Parts: sequence; C-alpha cells; structure tokens
Amino acid sequence: MIRMWLSGLLRVRGGRLLATASGVMVAVALLSVLGGFLSTTRATMTAQSTRSVSVDWQVQVADGVDPDGVLSTVRALAGTRKALPVGYGHTEGLDARTGGTLQSTGPGSVLGLPAGYADVFPGEIRVLAGSGQGVLLAQQTAANLHAAPGDTVTVKRAGLPPVPLRVGGVVELPLADSLFQKVGAPQQSQPSAPPDNVVLLPERTWHTVFDPLAGDRPDLVRTQIHTLRGHDLPADPAAAYTEAGGSARHAEVRLAGAGLVGDNLGSVLDAARSDALYAQLLFLFLGVPGSLLAAALTWAVAQAGAGRRRREQALLRARGAGLRELMGLAAVEAAVVAVAGTAGGLVLAALVSRMAFGTAGTSPVWALVASAAGVTVAGATVLLPALFDARRATVVSGRTVVGRRPVPRPAWWALAVLLTAGSLTVFRATSTTNYALVLAPEGTASLSVDYWAFAGPALLWAAGAVLTWLLADALLHRGGPVLRRLFRPTAGALSGTVAASLSRQRGTILRSVVLLALACAFAASTAVFNSTYRQQAEVDAVLTNGADVTVTTSTAAATGPAEIAKVAGIPGVRHIEPLQHRFAYVGADLQDLYGVRPASIVSAGRLQDAYFSGGTAGALMKRLAGRPDGLLVSAETAHDFQLRPGDQVRLRLTDARTGRPRTIPFQFAGVVKEFPTAPKDSFLVANASYIARTTGSGAASTLLVDTGGTHQRAVAARARTLLGPNAPITDLPSSRTAIGSSLTAVDLAGLTRVELGFALVIAAAAGGLVLALGLAERRRTLALASVLGARGRQLSGFVWSEAALVAVSGLAAGTALGWALSRMLVKVLSGVFDPPPSQIAVPWAYLGATAGITVAALAVAAWAAVRHARRPPLTELREL
Repeated sequence: MIRMWLSGLLRVRGGRLLATASGVMVAVALLSVLGGFLSTTRATMTAQSTRSVSVDWQVQVADGVDPDGVLSTVRALAGTRKALPVGYGHTEGLDARTGGTLQSTGPGSVLGLPAGYADVFPGEIRVLAGSGQGVLLAQQTAANLHAAPGDTVTVKRAGLPPVPLRVGGVVELPLADSLFQKVGAPQQSQPSAPPDNVVLLPERTWHTVFDPLAGDRPDLVRTQIHTLRGHDLPADPAAAYTEAGGSARHAEVRLAGAGLVGDNLGSVLDAARSDALYAQLLFLFLGVPGSLLAAALTWAVAQAGAGRRRREQALLRARGAGLRELMGLAAVEAAVVAVAGTAGGLVLAALVSRMAFGTAGTSPVWALVASAAGVTVAGATVLLPALFDARRATVVSGRTVVGRRPVPRPAWWALAVLLTAGSLTVFRATSTTNYALVLAPEGTASLSVDYWAFAGPALLWAAGAVLTWLLADALLHRGGPVLRRLFRPTAGALSGTVAASLSRQRGTILRSVVLLALACAFAASTAVFNSTYRQQAEVDAVLTNGADVTVTTSTAAATGPAEIAKVAGIPGVRHIEPLQHRFAYVGADLQDLYGVRPASIVSAGRLQDAYFSGGTAGALMKRLAGRPDGLLVSAETAHDFQLRPGDQVRLRLTDARTGRPRTIPFQFAGVVKEFPTAPKDSFLVANASYIARTTGSGAASTLLVDTGGTHQRAVAARARTLLGPNAPITDLPSSRTAIGSSLTAVDLAGLTRVELGFALVIAAAAGGLVLALGLAERRRTLALASVLGARGRQLSGFVWSEAALVAVSGLAAGTALGWALSRMLVKVLSGVFDPPPSQIAVPWAYLGATAGITVAALAVAAWAAVRHARRPPLTELREL
C-alpha cells in the first residue's frame, strides 16, 4: 500500500511535492550558508587579529630589576618563540643643520633595537629612504628636521652633552601607538598620540648614548622585552582572548613583580570578540527571519492542498482506513519532502558558499543543524496538519469543498494592538543613548548580549503578520462594494460574483497576502540594513582619511604654495583643500585644533549634518564664517568645561614669530561631534584666517585632495614621488581597509549577496508559487463556471482579480512593515555602525527589482491559471 501510495504521489502530485520540498530546500540552504558563514567568520576574525599584531607582548622591566633576568624568564615561558630587549630613552630635543639652517624639535623618544629586530617583528618598521641600517629617523621626525640619509642629527640628553649621530635612513612606524604605549595603564590613561620625534639606534649605540643617563636619571631610561608568541589559539575570538589573557597573567606571576606585561595580542582579540558577537547578532537578526520565512512558505504551499488532502482522507476513511494507516501515508509524504528538500538544500548551500565566499563547502555542524531544521519543517508542515485533520475532520466535512471561515474575533485585534505596543515599548527602551546591545567591559573575559533587544523586531514581525491578516480578512469579508468596483475592469459584470467567491474562499488569499507582505518586509529590511552598513563604512573611511587622498606633514614642515601647486598639477586632482592642524591648550588639556575655510570645507571634507549638534553642517560653518574668532568644540570638551554658546574660550597656541605660547581669545560658537582626520574625543575647529593672523603663520599641515572618487591610489603614488618620503600620504581605499574592524574585514559583500538573493527568491515564491498552487486548487471551480456558460474573458477576470488583490495588498503591507523594520534594525544594531547613521540608505534599485520580479511571478502564475481555465471544461474535470 505504501509503495502504491508513493507511486501515486509522485505521478499525480509530483509538482506539489516539489514545490513543498523547495520551501524546505530554501530554509535548509539559507540556514546552512549563514551558519557556515558565522563559523568561518569567527575563525577569520581570530586569524586576522593575530596577523595584525607584530609584537605580541611588551614586557616592561621594573625599576632596579636586571633586564637580562626578565629576558631569560620570558624566553623560558611556554609559547614564546622570540624575545628581544628594547631600550627606551628620553631626549630633550633634536637638532639638525640642513640647507644652511638649524632645525630643532621638542622632546622625543630614542629606541635601542638589537640586531635582527626588523626580521623578528617585520610589521614594526618600514624603510622609506636609506639603507634601513644604523641610525634611523621616523618619518615625522625627518620632516620636522628636514633631514635625510647622510645628514647629522644631534640628540640632547638631560644634564649631559648632546651626541651627534649620522642618519642612515628614514622609516615609518605603522604600529607606533602600541610601540609607545604606557604599559599597565588603563585605556583612558594612554597617550593620545605617539611622540612626533623618534630615533631608532642600534643596541650598542643606544647603550653608549643612554647608559650614562641611566645612572643620573633612571626615570628617563627603561627597558622592554618585545615578545613574539605562538598563535596556536582557538578559532573563536572569545576563547582565543581568554587563552591569550591567561598566558599574559601567567607570565606576570612568573615574573613576580620584575615586569609588567603589555598584552597587544589580547587587546586586538578583545576587540575581535565583540565583533564576533555582532556577527552572531547579524545572523540572528537577518538570517533566522529568512529561515523562518522559508518555513512559512513551505507551510503555505502545503496548506494550498489542504482541501484535497482532507477529501483524500475522507475517501480512505470511507473505505476502512484508520488513523494509523492515514498517518503512515502522511509520513511517507513528509519523508519525501524532508529528504528531497534537505538534500537539495545542502547541495544549494554548497554551491552558494562556493560562489559567494569561495569556500569548498559548508560547515559540517551547521549542515547537521540545517538538516534537522529541514526535517522539522517538513514534519510540521505536512505531518502535523494531516494528524490534525485526521483527528478532527469527519468523512462528511472532509468532502466539503467550500467551508465557512469564522470572522476574526475582537481578541485578535486586541492581540495585534498589544504586539505593536510591546514592540514599540521594547524599541524605545533599547534605542536610548546609553543603551548597549553588546556589553564588553574592557579587560574582562566575559561578554554579554542583551537579548531583550530581539523582542522589539520579533514582536513587530508578529504584529505585522497579524495586522496584515486582519486587514485583508476585513477587506474580503466586509469590503464587497469596494471589491466590486475594483474588480469591474477585469471581471466586468461578474465583479460581484468574483468578490463573493474570493470572500468565501479567502483562506488561500490571506495566506498569500501575509506571506508576500512578510517576504517583502524581509527583503526590504535586509537590503536597507546592508546599504546603510556600506554607507557608514564609507563615511568612517572618509572621516579617518579626510579625503580621497590626504597629504599630512608636521606644523614645522607645513606645506606651502609650492607643494600645493605640485599636488594640484597631478592628473586626476579636482580640488585641494588646505587644513591647518595645530595643538592648543584648553586649560591644562592639550587638544587638536583644526583651522578651516568655512566656505569650502563642507563640500571638500564631505561634512554631514550628523557631525554637528545644534544645526546642520552648512549652518554651523556659516556661523563660523560670520565670526572670525568663532570656535567649534567637541561634545566632550563642551561637557568637561561647562561651555555655553557665547562663552569666551582662551586657548594657548604657539606663536610662529616668537616660538612661545600665546593666549588667544575665541568665542564658543557650537558643538562638532566628528571631523575629518580628527580624534574621536577632544578637538577644536576654528577659522584658518584667524589662526594665521593671531599666530603669524597660515601654513597648512594637511591637504585634502579631491579626485572625484577615482584613481585615488594612482594620485597618492604620484604625490609620494613628487613630495618625497618625508610627507605621509594616505589614500581612501587603503584607509578603508586599514580602519575596518574584524567585522567589516570579513566577506560581508558575499553575505549581502546571499541574503539579498534568498530574500528575492522568497519574495517571488511567496507571491507566485503560493498563488499558483491556490489557483490550481480552484481549477474545478473555474471548469464548472465554464460549463455554466462563463466566457474566457470572464474566467480570466476571476484569476487576474485575485492576482491583483494579492499583489497590491501584499506589496503595500510589505512596504509599510519593511520601512518600520528597517528603522528598528538600524537603530537596535547601531553598535555595528561607526559613526551611527544620520539617515538610512535605501537601495531603490534592489527594491524596485524585488517588486518587479514579485509582480512578474504573480503574473506568470495568473497567466498559467488562465491558460488552464480556457481549456475545455470536460477535459479539466476529467483530469481532476
């Protein structure tokens, strides 16, 4: 019997089984792909974090302790691959006589590096000019002194005669922030920037210069043990952070106070573990709804044949079949759907993973999870409804073609209101200024996620589904006059009959409308989130780099008209915006001061309104232009110093004419939260003309070069050739890569394509497939109408009216729900964005394509139904 039943299923209802299995296949594939992406992402984050570190540990030798003993202890620790001593000496200043003039700098740091240091830690030093051997000047120092390889630099020592040294090369220190960290100090106590003046000496030369100083001023000389550790760590960033931090603490126990470990490896893994949690949240917010929607699609496809299934059960029961036999036959159907859907889903997942991410297959663990989910979906959508019908339906009710649909009770409307109110309440609580979705206290081994935030979007999904169902049901049940007028162009004189027919058999229509609305909402919210993410990643890159290409020098070596003319002559350069960068004391606090030209900085710096508080970017710059001594301060500075609009702010700046600090009055004109090339916390923005007049120098230390968004790398390379190695030059593509967190560094482009592709398929299937199956179930009704005298145009009116109703209702509800979900997702996941967006980015092309493909799928389904409706009615009835 089972074999006969299976053969009949495949022969007569093979298409419907394939459609149901397709829903399972989509759910399995989406879950497997996104789950595998999550696993791969975590491993990628850990690998990229460890590769970004050159010196894993910087062990600060305690005062009065023998560095050789600390070095021996560190080398003996398990996991240590290399350990080298590095001397740090303080210099009172540097002098260099070049081009007939004497150049001097302020205090700086002089490092003593052992032989082979650059080979052990290749990421710390990059040679720009010279041999890279002997005495090396940092790029900024060489620019300050106007020095080049072969020149002589004098190192000043506190209480001792200066020492002349011959320069062997100019180098860049890519990891200067960690190299000059204050070991053991909390993050808020770390230096805001590495020293401007740095000299690297061979170890023997350094000892010759600074050993005499160590005897008189030991506070100006110290030693660190730079350590390279093995990176055999767990793939998960959180587990890797825990293991790395434990190793660092174990080292401090072994050192017993002789040294303090600066754990650079743990620091980058600390950031990566937070990003890993955000990747998990992206999976939950964007992947799980898609899988649930695919499961709902499977249920809708299975429910489209519910009437046929009940009639078949009634016939079998009339011939003596019991509950056990009925469930056995249903289990066969569920097994076919589960096996076909799961197998197809895993194959599809492997293909998608290869095309989107370049991986050979999916994660075995997630393949098992997705397979279990596929079996569950098949059982829930095929087996459970069959069990429900077998237990509740009678033979007579099972043979009923058109059943009565109860009108929704007021309790359902109350439920919709409660779900909406609950969603808004949770959203308001989780979108406040101080709310943090991921809590990652610095230095702690544990992270926590406030999963309460999931309640907002989840409740909104449920509220949207219930409201769409209720509104569509109300329209079909009580909107007869409205439907008759709407259907008259397609159904003509039968518009009333079409409206009554749809009202009577509105179950399939309601399922189609609700599923289409949810699918469109999923596609819209996913697309908007991904577009906003890309938008903010670009904004962050522009904020960090300043422009397409940025030329930066020190104040002492500021660019003049000649340098600006050289850069302006490079092919591809459209505009150059000079930017002054000085340092000013606000009370005892040293802050960055930027001198700008208010008339052009808004467009040149791509300033956004979200960067400012109390007005738009244009309005604040217009206010600054209207008052020469106007000053924009960061939000942190305004709060710390209790500043109010109109207050006088007295800053101490260096006067270029005397070289001494000078107090200059400014007037507080507004608050700026972000500014190109500025730090994130404390900085100031003022008129460049006022700074030039009061300090005696209008030289710009930064050039923002606009290339129109093209050829940034080529322009940067040409500028380096023209200006030489002493001028740091960065381009936007390089900065975009450098600033990317471990979250943005993974293949989010591939993830975006996967999500949007699945969303498009689900939306098209929700409209076309469900409608087609529903219309297929009414082939008997259309055939009987033809027998009773209905003409082809009137039969077409039945079909096109239903398709139009599903399309308009589903797309309208999906648009409204998608807009609300997009706003909520972007706000709740604001921690993913840096900086938070001032407005969402809407991908109109993708949304238009989704709507067009969905409408096309509905039209194809309606056209196929019309073709069947125009066939001879006796042929149709005989086949049915």
